[in-house]
Amino acid sequence: MIPRYARKEMVDIWEPATKFKIWYEIEAHACDAQAALGVIPKANAEAVWRAKDVEFDVARIDEIEAVTKHDVIAFLTHLAEHIGADDARFVHQGMTSSDVLDTTLNIQLVRAADILLRDMDRVLAALKKRAFEHKDTVRIGRSHGIHAEPTTMGLTFARFYAEMDRNRARLVNARAEVATGAISGAVGTFANIDPRVEEHVCAQLGLIPEPISTQVIPRDRHAMFFATLGVIASSIENCAIEIRHMQRTEVLEAEEFFSKGQKGSSAMPHKRNPVLTENLTGLARLVRMCVVPAMENVALWHERDISHSSVERGIGPDATITLDFALNRLAGVIENLVIYPDNMLKNMNKFKGLVMSQRVLLALTQAGVSREDSYRLVQRNAMKVWEQGADFKTELLADPEVTAALSPAEIEEKFDLGYHTKHVDTIFARVFGA
Repeated sequence: MIPRYARKEMVDIWEPATKFKIWYEIEAHACDAQAALGVIPKANAEAVWRAKDVEFDVARIDEIEAVTKHDVIAFLTHLAEHIGADDARFVHQGMTSSDVLDTTLNIQLVRAADILLRDMDRVLAALKKRAFEHKDTVRIGRSHGIHAEPTTMGLTFARFYAEMDRNRARLVNARAEVATGAISGAVGTFANIDPRVEEHVCAQLGLIPEPISTQVIPRDRHAMFFATLGVIASSIENCAIEIRHMQRTEVLEAEEFFSKGQKGSSAMPHKRNPVLTENLTGLARLVRMCVVPAMENVALWHERDISHSSVERGIGPDATITLDFALNRLAGVIENLVIYPDNMLKNMNKFKGLVMSQRVLLALTQAGVSREDSYRLVQRNAMKVWEQGADFKTELLADPEVTAALSPAEIEEKFDLGYHTKHVDTIFARVFGA
């Protein structure tokens, strides 16, 4: 991922130096297990650990790979340069390259998931804080982009919180599902390596043994992991789209914080654009772009092929680095979002009581008017508001068919704003707990 959308902690997981260090740890722990089983001399296993503090030379490994055309062999050759050919002869005993590659990928994904979970905690904290801050800040709810009925800004934040909380649980599950390792040898039969080696290596690296591998760890695990990242990205966009709408000039119910010295346009000095949330929409597309290739990686030929390899070298870093950046950007946007309650009320009252139409409709049906006639009466008066800018309550009070069923006091009561917010506390208790 380009540096513009990358944070160092996540980038470091995918650096070649990190990858080679994990490769080394897998090989060294495997040697320990082999020595304990009497397969290789204990002295040879101990010799491997002499490279524990070595900074592996990435350029040198690349140089060797240019000749061998095999990355794992290039690494093993470089390791032998550090510990000596004789001590290195038992390294990788009974293993195959995928044992190292797949186990390493899963370690990297687990580490990435841990960072992403911390990112999500920051987003959740920001959403919860703003939800309680604006629990009773009334705004108009919209369906199809059109005024519907009153809601509150707190409920808007609360629904994003609930959605992101579900995503966090999904990521916890995806992390657990991908936290497996395989040291099972060629085609996964353990013919040349004892299953106890796999158990030891996995225990040392915080993984569980893959119940049955072929020559690779099954890719349905990875498909679910990347699908989860895609869902999280979509939730980020869901939140970003709402903020972008609220910042539109005609709406202006909220806007991204505009810092001192910030410029909105190279041509128009007046502009304050929702650039961060627009950026989040774009970043969400990049994360989702990784989902379908991960799904397609599930189907491999026989016990293995490497059609998945090139895909994962790209989507592993790209999806996790991008999502890490996006989650932190979203958290910052929410933490600093500027809310305009007065504009919310102004927008809601733009059509002079029209948003109370359902209450009047229900009141008429309860007063004995058929639903069809009730709908006709309410809609007839509502259209005057739409088309002529009339006041909805005034029109209802002047309509003899309406007043024949409802008294002026009953009509007046149907315009009580508090009616729409009476269950906010109940909803909050469901989302955040008592």
